[in-house]
Amino acid sequence: MTCAEQLAGFVSRASFDDISNAARLQLKIRILDALGCAIGAMGGDPVALLRDQVEEFDGEGNCTLIGGGRAAPDRVAFYNGALVRYLDFNDSYLSKGETCHPSDNLAPVLAAVEYSNGSGRDLLTALAVCYQVQCRLSDVAPVRAAGFDHTTQGSYAVAAGVSKALALNDVKTANAIGICGTAFNALRVTRTGKLSHWKGLAYANTAAACTFATFLAMRGVTGPLEVFEGDKGFMDAIAGCFLIDWSEENLERVTATVLKKYNAEVHSQSAIECALQLRRQEKFTVAEIEQIDLETFDVAYNIIGGGDEGDKTLVATKEQADHSLPYLISVALLDGQVMPEQYTTERINRRDVQELLNNVSIHPTDDFSGRFPAEMPCRLAITLRNGRVLSKEIYDYPGFVSNPMSWEMAFEKFERLTGPFTTGSSQRSIADAVKNLELIPVRDLAQLLHNVEGRHGKSEPKAVHRVKER
Repeated sequence: MTCAEQLAGFVSRASFDDISNAARLQLKIRILDALGCAIGAMGGDPVALLRDQVEEFDGEGNCTLIGGGRAAPDRVAFYNGALVRYLDFNDSYLSKGETCHPSDNLAPVLAAVEYSNGSGRDLLTALAVCYQVQCRLSDVAPVRAAGFDHTTQGSYAVAAGVSKALALNDVKTANAIGICGTAFNALRVTRTGKLSHWKGLAYANTAAACTFATFLAMRGVTGPLEVFEGDKGFMDAIAGCFLIDWSEENLERVTATVLKKYNAEVHSQSAIECALQLRRQEKFTVAEIEQIDLETFDVAYNIIGGGDEGDKTLVATKEQADHSLPYLISVALLDGQVMPEQYTTERINRRDVQELLNNVSIHPTDDFSGRFPAEMPCRLAITLRNGRVLSKEIYDYPGFVSNPMSWEMAFEKFERLTGPFTTGSSQRSIADAVKNLELIPVRDLAQLLHNVEGRHGKSEPKAVHRVKER
């Protein structure tokens, strides 16, 4: 059999009963987290543009849009997927050469399960398949160094998860994998240089396109079954040779993913934690700061610290700010938090943070680089104008694999994000549905998401829970 056919066999064999209790809990926590991110993104500027497009070109269909309305499964995958991703606050999977956000797969599989009138068990199983496929491909077939985006491996995950949600047989699943893996190899320029809205929409695009393609496979359209190992296939053209024995894979990879405590790119999480711990523990004002030096691991430096992927001191938009370590450390020290309100246009362009971020220096070290991804080490040193140096070193943060986020912590984050856009009663109903997902039809959860208030959101999030500046 081809690699695609072997992967299709894994997808077909996957069962809810194969998911451990620990993995089921982690899947539910990530669904709650992703839905919190989605509802919290309803005020994002590009979200209104996407809503306008869906309503003009569709407005009717089988599946539910978060915040009200219905559309075709592929368009729901795009819109809801964009909501999940836009804040850049959903989960991550860290491997040495690749980082991905597996909960990006929630929107397409939720749409497909709703289309099929499936159960919460079906949703959890399809999502577990997505996590396993995307994370394992990230382990053995990273594409970032070759200039491709992590959505490239995501195309295989969406094909696999949507196929599972639609209960396709091995043949149709293999064809879906062949089509999606061949057609959607996105460029890494999405996340380098001057960042745009597309950073938050790229996976939604992959989700929509692969959902559409998987429905074609459902109807009998065939795809290149040698997509992985064939001449000019994924291995030959992009990833190099690799091997995954899908007969030996399980559905547990979700337990190795991480959640974000702060609304920022994942590799910044420990640095932000370090800055906020220093802010709480030491007596100083931001006006006293002469210089800020951060030692970190190479991946963080290259992606958000001014290394391979561009200067991070030129920050004018939300997309640039949440991928800039200088901005993130500076705004954390100034505001005592890094949440959606730190990305309003007014906050980003304020003089205090724009001046401070130019006093931040980022350096990778071999020691820290060698310890990633098992750890996320960093050392922050703040030099004050009187010569005093404040320093702290940490290796993880609440939400990391070694320091996981509990259901209670995830619900607190969910409440925080969704507060400006819905009611306490709605929050509790959604959380209860997720917590008991295996006992309900997916359409029950979809109806709760349909009823979320603030359908069109607001231009910018409310400035709630802001910590007083120092």
